[in-house]
Amino acid sequence: MAEREAPGGDVPEIEQRLRGVQFELDSLRGSETRLAGSLEAQARRSAENEELFGLLVESVRDYAIFMLDPSGHVATWNVGARRIKGYTAEEIVGRHFSTFYQPEEIQQGKCEYELEVAAREGRFEDEGWRVRKDGTCFWANVVISSVRDSQNRLLGFAKVTRDLTERKKAQEEQAARRAAEEANRAKDEFLAMLGHELRNPLAPIVTALQLMQLRGDTRTSKEQQIIERQVQHMIRLVDDLLDVSRITRGTLVLKLQRLDVRDCIAKAVELASPLFEQKSHHVQVDVPEEPILVLADDARLIQVLANVLVNAARYTGSGGHISIGAEVREGQVLVRVRDDGRGISPELLPKIFDLFVQGSQGAERSMGGLGIGLTLARRLIEKQGGTISAASGGEGQGSTFTVRLSVLAADELTASPESLLPGYTKVSRPLRILVVDDNEDAAVMLAEVLEMVGHDVQMATDAAEAIRVARSFHPEVAILDIGLPVMDGYTLALRLQGELGDASPRLIAVTGYGQQHDRDRSLLSGFAAHLVKPVDVQQLLLLVSPDPVSSKA
Repeated sequence: MAEREAPGGDVPEIEQRLRGVQFELDSLRGSETRLAGSLEAQARRSAENEELFGLLVESVRDYAIFMLDPSGHVATWNVGARRIKGYTAEEIVGRHFSTFYQPEEIQQGKCEYELEVAAREGRFEDEGWRVRKDGTCFWANVVISSVRDSQNRLLGFAKVTRDLTERKKAQEEQAARRAAEEANRAKDEFLAMLGHELRNPLAPIVTALQLMQLRGDTRTSKEQQIIERQVQHMIRLVDDLLDVSRITRGTLVLKLQRLDVRDCIAKAVELASPLFEQKSHHVQVDVPEEPILVLADDARLIQVLANVLVNAARYTGSGGHISIGAEVREGQVLVRVRDDGRGISPELLPKIFDLFVQGSQGAERSMGGLGIGLTLARRLIEKQGGTISAASGGEGQGSTFTVRLSVLAADELTASPESLLPGYTKVSRPLRILVVDDNEDAAVMLAEVLEMVGHDVQMATDAAEAIRVARSFHPEVAILDIGLPVMDGYTLALRLQGELGDASPRLIAVTGYGQQHDRDRSLLSGFAAHLVKPVDVQQLLLLVSPDPVSSKA
């Protein structure tokens, strides 16, 4: 018979299962302990990070970083905010951030608008002037960011401000420099254009005057002298304008040579003598018997001294006294121009050589001039390695101008031959000459002068007419105005050369433009000479003689 199982035979299995459950419970308790430790560590790290972030924000000095509550009142304040805006945390926390804005911006609702945009779009950025505690303004870059919780509720705003005042000033200075450079370029272009436009009407006047003299018209000799005097004055003013433009552009070229300053003084006095005579001035010239040699540009040094003498004449009353003298001292020649005229006020003296600066004048402008003579004198003398200075005891005390240049040894003198020009006699072989100028008066006057010495001349007032005339006339010389309408003289020159080929005429440019780049362009366009209006008749006749000389005058 089978054995019966002992009571409780399943006990070991139950115990084993109980031990397994106990093990799992112990494991769970261990995991719970570890989880609690991990959460505690994370909380500790989070607190440390928050503290570290707070310290970081607080320590930033180059940025103002602070919080605003939802209504725009300051809630936090870092050291950068204190440095940039000037407030301590105690002074500003709790105050509305409109404190940093200018009154007109507050009235326009700018602060409310910024918070509205930041709340709606999450971010607002702007640049503008902001106000410090002491009332001064700084140029700020401002970023406002909205801060929300996990339920998207608005907690406030984070505001970061940078002081960009130095950058703003640098940008403004750069913009001002660019504007000044542009203004200078515009001024130079205007002066060059003004010189051209003034020379155009002067050209036929000068030519007409010279034609009257050639014809021996003595009935109007007095009137001719007056016209010549005034035209020469106009030409000098135009030349001064263009010289200032050339100097500022750096295109003025000087021809330095060894000169005797005494000769330059004599020629300068001669140039200024009409004004001396007009005002009955007493003029004294005091120079040594020995040569005073310098390295300078003959025409430009005379121009400097003449400008100073003319200035003295203008500001010295009728019957006044003017003197010019030269002496050598410590390797330099000092040329002094003294007058007992109106003098120079202490306020004006430091600016007397600035462009367009003049002494006070009444509505009648009795002194005349454009205020460029002394500016030109200073710039020209500096380009020749010298200096010019002014001194005066004040208004009514007269003035003294002193030009200084380095002297050379006497044995270094080299003579400069004078240019000899032929008289007005009939040419041995007449030439066919085409004169093209849209200023009909100028063209007529040039044509008459050329015809007087025997040349065969035809005229045209525009490029199209000039081409038609050239086809039948076959000119040997073509005198072309550069500033022609529709087709300028450069283009016309190229067209004539293309039309006539080997039979092309010798080309002479006549223009009011005398800059170096104008001359260079003439050369590239095939011109043999470049004359600046008003044209000197003697020089023109030399150029159109059967054996011409080249010129770039």
